[in-house]
Amino acid sequence: MSMRGIYTSVNDIRHRVFTELAQLSYNYQGPEDLKEMGVIPYRIIPGEVSHYRESVFLERAIVRERLRLAMGLPLRTAAEHSVVYEGAEECVYPEKYYQPPLINIIKFACHSCPENQVVVTDQCQGCLAHPCKESCPKGAISFKNHKAYIDQALCIKCERCMASCQYGAIIHLERPCAKACGMHAIHNDEYGRAEIDQEHCVSCGMCLANCPFGAIADKAQIFQAIQAIRSETPVFAAIAPAVIGQLGASITMGKLRSAMKALGFKDMVEVAIGADLCTIEEARDFMEEVPAKLPFMGTSCCPAWSVMAKREFPEQASCISMALTPMVLTGRLIKQRYPDCKVAFIGPCAAKKLEASRHSVRSDIDFVLTFEEVLGMLEAKEINLAEMPDDPDLIEASSDGRGFGIGGGVANAVKNAIADMDPGREVLIERAEGLDACRKMMQLAKAGKYNGYLLEGMACPGGCVGGAGTLAPIQKATAAVIKSTREGTTAHSTQSKYSHLLASLEE
Repeated sequence: MSMRGIYTSVNDIRHRVFTELAQLSYNYQGPEDLKEMGVIPYRIIPGEVSHYRESVFLERAIVRERLRLAMGLPLRTAAEHSVVYEGAEECVYPEKYYQPPLINIIKFACHSCPENQVVVTDQCQGCLAHPCKESCPKGAISFKNHKAYIDQALCIKCERCMASCQYGAIIHLERPCAKACGMHAIHNDEYGRAEIDQEHCVSCGMCLANCPFGAIADKAQIFQAIQAIRSETPVFAAIAPAVIGQLGASITMGKLRSAMKALGFKDMVEVAIGADLCTIEEARDFMEEVPAKLPFMGTSCCPAWSVMAKREFPEQASCISMALTPMVLTGRLIKQRYPDCKVAFIGPCAAKKLEASRHSVRSDIDFVLTFEEVLGMLEAKEINLAEMPDDPDLIEASSDGRGFGIGGGVANAVKNAIADMDPGREVLIERAEGLDACRKMMQLAKAGKYNGYLLEGMACPGGCVGGAGTLAPIQKATAAVIKSTREGTTAHSTQSKYSHLLASLEE
């Protein structure tokens, strides 16, 4: 179960960190101002009494590490002593990328949750029948003080006891971050705290979105992006299709455009335009290569899915589309028109930060900000989105391009494009949401079950609307994106007025 759409204390602290750092960046005059990072934790966690944890000192220590991560700086352990702004001076420049790894666990914020246990709760009635004990194939259940007890050394987590208990008194406890990780990259460190195996992590951010203790955070470029905005260089906001519904039900793309300009961006561009171009590219590739050269083709736009598929299925790596992602195509389109500008991609996704840091993409996308981080920037500038004027001139993408933010949207767009290009051609589609489901889909494809198919993989539930940097409940966000597709200038991506530029953008 996702916490997205529920405003919790974890969201509140994240939001306030982003807002404070944005204010610091907008007001920044020189290195001395970075010492303000030492004061911010006392504004976020005021007073002498703890609000959320056992100690106000611990709460402030966690905020300090969140500040460092939001600045793009490395974490410190509880054993390290240094001022919170140590190294920050190196990060104030617009050209400065975060220091990997992207996804980090603040160890002294981790609750050391049980990793994987079937346990008996207080609801156990100590009944006479003992069906839990009788159904256990390993003899792991005994009774102590008239209550069932499970020997964890013998338990194999088969859950037969859970199914047999008529009181629902037995539950399967799993660490939320590990349960959410489709790469199975989270395990215990020597103290029982969560640890990420960075060799397996694809930076989808699902652990971040599902940790109820707020112990996991990704690095950010808020400070650097604002410094670029304040410079003489024009900075464009490239906003992802999944933004619809994230910042309020009544917030239109026109209001967002006005707000982005108020933040200091030169202008705002729909990434759905790039989605249209990506659709055309993938449709052409599919028609040319499947099944003549490849048994199937997987979509390219979700970086976490494509990295997982290529890494775990190297023999099928060539089946994952090489089409440039909507983010990259939009960045190239903007820079083709304004060669000396910078581009900030604003989206729902942590993995896009990883994609943008690749050397092949760095020249196209300068910054990646999440919706959550941009909300902090809006708060820092005291911009009320609802009160912004509605710019009516933004909509340039097709309905299909705008649908990229939801599960099934990419495959649907490609299918419609192929129907336009080759009306008699049938396109079979299979799609998966969540990396575990994506892996199963690839296993079946490897076994030949999806020959001739177009496969859409999305690392997050619901598609991009379920990304780690989103704010709205997935169902509401999905409905909002579907509604926005009715506002597209055209129905299908093949009708994009930018399609004639695709060849020059692919070079």
